[in-house]
Amino acid sequence: MPYTNNSIELVGRIAEEPVYSHSVYGEAFFLLPFAVRRLSGTEDRLNLTVSERLLGELTAGAGTPCRVSGQIRSYNQRTESGNRLIITVFAREFEPLEEELPEKNEAEVTGFICKPPIYRTTPFSREITDVLLAVNRRFHKSDYLPAIAWGRNARFLAELPVGTNLHILGRLQSREYTKLLEDGTESTRTAFEISCSAVEPLY
Repeated sequence: MPYTNNSIELVGRIAEEPVYSHSVYGEAFFLLPFAVRRLSGTEDRLNLTVSERLLGELTAGAGTPCRVSGQIRSYNQRTESGNRLIITVFAREFEPLEEELPEKNEAEVTGFICKPPIYRTTPFSREITDVLLAVNRRFHKSDYLPAIAWGRNARFLAELPVGTNLHILGRLQSREYTKLLEDGTESTRTAFEISCSAVEPLY
């Protein structure tokens, strides 16, 4: 049976107060913006989905250091311009910390390439490949997770066919980009993707 896996470990800081998102079988879930610094100093702003049962009596606000363990999830959000893929971290464990620890962002995902990889080069000749993975989970559901690879990993991924079972190690990152709208105006958007540090096809 093909192998699938989806896990992420984060150590970072609450960026904003949690906001109610939805309820399932009487259990309320909140959207919690979360900040994690890279070694370069750049900050990734990620969205956590956290149960009220994990938040408990959380009284600390923005800036509070926390440890999070969970999965990367996706869902389609309908907008006026069409469907938009939303990426969140579904928290299985959420723990406020009494003191700051080194920040951490480690993702491990195994799934199936579900669209042809897109290879491109930047104006500075940096090689990049974008790939979309379908990651199965319980109850016959799947998460569709974008990933990005650089250099030799980009060249390697670009040659893999749709359907390849792929194991990825990396981090979940946020990236701002500008989208040109149909009316000629520009809109600043945020993309979320797994930045690959290691890739391995499973045969």
